[in-house]
Amino acid sequence: MAGRRARTGRGWDASPPRAGDANSTPRPRRGRRGGSDGTDPEPPTGPPRDEAELAREICLRQLAVRPRTRAELAGALAKRGISDEVSAEVLDRYDEVGIIDDAAFARAWVSSRHTGRGLARRALANELRQRGVDGEVASEALGELDEETEAETARALVERKLRTARGEPDAVFRRLVGMLARKGYPPGVAIRAVKDALAAQSAEAAEFAEQIDADALAEAEGELDRDSRVVE
Repeated sequence: MAGRRARTGRGWDASPPRAGDANSTPRPRRGRRGGSDGTDPEPPTGPPRDEAELAREICLRQLAVRPRTRAELAGALAKRGISDEVSAEVLDRYDEVGIIDDAAFARAWVSSRHTGRGLARRALANELRQRGVDGEVASEALGELDEETEAETARALVERKLRTARGEPDAVFRRLVGMLARKGYPPGVAIRAVKDALAAQSAEAAEFAEQIDADALAEAEGELDRDSRVVE
């Protein structure tokens, strides 16, 4: 019978149907996404997303993580392809309503990083510069951290480290001065803080501390520091 596989003496006839068989008529191909003519349907259309709306969304997501400077937000918008014109418009508006306040950011940053990490003004100035804070704004915020407070913090850091310090007094002295230097303390502040702390630790440490000429050593360290910055 046409359209069926005929039974033969050796089994079923598996040959393809002949032309004219009822089942040989090709079926219409469906489109890849449900179309009946094999073509792709038209993509859904809608109004394009407003660029300013997208910019505001990006900013709010950034600010939800932590406070940001204007420069940080501008950088985030640029990475997402927001035009300079729209970026400036959105950020100006945020400035007006107080959502962005670089002066407040700088004050909070200085207070938090000095209290929490013991960073000195030099290290804090570098961090503010990296975040795009204007030099005058940064200087004003750093001015709230006076020299006396900085020296007290340096001494507290040294005393805490001395509790677990091991080794000869000269080795301990070098490690502690290096620790303070990495946190941005000037050589004079670092050397005096370590010398005073060692003098109060033990007789051996006090004897070593007495041999340290803090002023001369600080001057030498300061010259090395200035030379290294010139080379950079």
